[in-house]
Amino acid sequence: MPLFKKKPFPLVDNPTDLSPDEAVFQVRFTKEIFRDYREYLNRICLYRKRCWTCKVSGKINLTFEEAMMSERRAIEKVQQFPSNLVAPVLRQVQFSMLNLKDLVSMIAEKLQECMLEGCELYGRKNNRIYPCKIMKVLVEEADKTQYQVAWLDKEKKVTGNAVVDGNDLIKKKLPFSRDVLKSFIRESTYRSVPWVLHDELAQKHGISTDPPEDIVSKLSFLNGCVTNGKRKRRDDNKSDNLEKNKKTLKERNGDHSAIDDKNHDETKYPIDDLLVHPATNDPNLAQRPSPSRNFKIPMDCVGDLLMVWEFCSSYGRLLQLSPFSLEDFENALCYKESYVILIVETHSAFLCSLMKDNGEYFLATQRKKRKPKITLLKWTEYLCDFLEMVGTDEFSSYLPTIRRGHYGLLDVSAKLGILRELVARILATELYREKLEEYIEERQALSAANREEALAEGRKRREAKDHKMLSNGMQATTMEKGRRVGSEGNNSSETLTYDENKQNEATAYREPTLSEIIKEKTKTKKNLMEKKADDITVVGVMNHFTRKGVQEVETNDDKDIAGGKGLKQRKEYLAREMEKRIIRTNPLGKDRDYSRYWFFRRDSRIFVESSDSTQWGYYSSKDELDSFIGSLNRKGVRERALKKELEDHYERICSGIQKKLKDNAAAEEADVRRSTRVRAPPRQNPALAFLKYENKWKEE
Repeated sequence: MPLFKKKPFPLVDNPTDLSPDEAVFQVRFTKEIFRDYREYLNRICLYRKRCWTCKVSGKINLTFEEAMMSERRAIEKVQQFPSNLVAPVLRQVQFSMLNLKDLVSMIAEKLQECMLEGCELYGRKNNRIYPCKIMKVLVEEADKTQYQVAWLDKEKKVTGNAVVDGNDLIKKKLPFSRDVLKSFIRESTYRSVPWVLHDELAQKHGISTDPPEDIVSKLSFLNGCVTNGKRKRRDDNKSDNLEKNKKTLKERNGDHSAIDDKNHDETKYPIDDLLVHPATNDPNLAQRPSPSRNFKIPMDCVGDLLMVWEFCSSYGRLLQLSPFSLEDFENALCYKESYVILIVETHSAFLCSLMKDNGEYFLATQRKKRKPKITLLKWTEYLCDFLEMVGTDEFSSYLPTIRRGHYGLLDVSAKLGILRELVARILATELYREKLEEYIEERQALSAANREEALAEGRKRREAKDHKMLSNGMQATTMEKGRRVGSEGNNSSETLTYDENKQNEATAYREPTLSEIIKEKTKTKKNLMEKKADDITVVGVMNHFTRKGVQEVETNDDKDIAGGKGLKQRKEYLAREMEKRIIRTNPLGKDRDYSRYWFFRRDSRIFVESSDSTQWGYYSSKDELDSFIGSLNRKGVRERALKKELEDHYERICSGIQKKLKDNAAAEEADVRRSTRVRAPPRQNPALAFLKYENKWKEE
């Protein structure tokens, strides 16, 4: 079950005295039954908060239902953990005092180094690579180990035996990811300091359940410190803070009865959207428009379509795949011809990336003596090699159709399933991990440059304010001096008395001397020079990414920089560079029903995803966007945050919509002009524009 504040959360016991005709309220995913609607609503609000943790994978900030789904997926992966590695891993876990990250790293390194009996890997024989299986480990010397291996054919039948050195064996990647190993450790243990296995699991694999003496002494010392120190003080203060803790727990657990007991006017907004009720003095909200659902592909495939297309758009340079629109990608997937250039180039880019990793797919192509270059006629052979390597029943059923040259006849769901698996494999390669780490470092540097810009702008405003105050003070002093000199001939005694009284006041205004004025001007000039040096430092950080952007910024004259134009341009430049190094696209936010809203950089639409991810839609016009923004209620937590994000992206979304409308109008006008000419070529269908795709970023 999902964890709440790192502890198991008990479910409500269902009543046993229900009558058949009694009206009740049931939570869909926990099957809890409530008679009182207020209790049901409070429990639903609690389940929908992002305060839950997946017990198996450790993912945080999830809703209860998302945590349940995460646990199911993680358990399925854990069940696929190799059986021959279970016992060695559990022995390393039992009574370890390392944290989870260090423990996983230590186990992964040991498994990578040692080669156990029964492991299937690859070995060198006659300067070629063949699959083999370790039958026995032969230790001759301390620094040299030999292995008795059995050579295998394609059907994994033994064709011969040999004794080879460890250097002649090629270590395969671990058959599981580190996330799976983390989930396996969490699922196998009930305690983390130290890690302790479940008793029945330890007994099954013959692992001792008695902790070592050094672990017992450490635990005794730690428990004694807690008992004599913090725990005692906590007990002393428990009675004083009892009422306060009860109130806090009620609020955290979603008990909104205190809000309901208050008057409507005393409610402090924003609150949970489901608790917002219309009031008489509330402004009229616009009617929420229904999103369009005009997709050419099945509804359950839209999420995969957006994921694969966004991956191609974000990492096109690394894939050597020039960008294409979402509409073209959708039309290409629905096209029944097998040799669509856009589809061929996409698969070729993915498969080439896997071959560059020198991993399992690279070895599979080497065994079949494939050339590193994928051609238009041979691309399906490389794709079949990949599907054979994955080896699932679903992918194996596609092989006959693809081998006959009828890839286009596959269902869209099958095509997207293959692409989804390719993307998952690519993201696990070292090449893309290094690229992600590089993006993270560059985004951190850009964020630092952004902070420097903000500090420089703040210093500039303060200096301008101080300079203005200094000028006003000098002007006031000069006017006061002129007034006193003009009145000396008429009333010198009154002036003397006035000056004597002013000298006794703490707020007396004295005319600055010439040396003080020079000193103040020197200080102001020094601050300006320091500010200019800071700006040069920021430009130096920016120069790490591109020289062109810096040159554009430096072409501004001093007048523009003094007026703030240079700072504004540098901010825009940093924002553009930050966007180029996007790690992943996050939703803009959620509405009161927990539907998610997405905006992608290279598409002008706002996509709507239902809370259960079964329905998709989109808004594609400015009127629809305005109506939707006007329908969001600021009193709700989710819709308030969503409205702010939409307003921040409003200009960019509208400019994208206008550009798309303008391009469509220009294309229609060109078609009309062409159709009026004599012997004009037939009008081309815009839906077939994807057939003209050309990969301009492909390296020959």
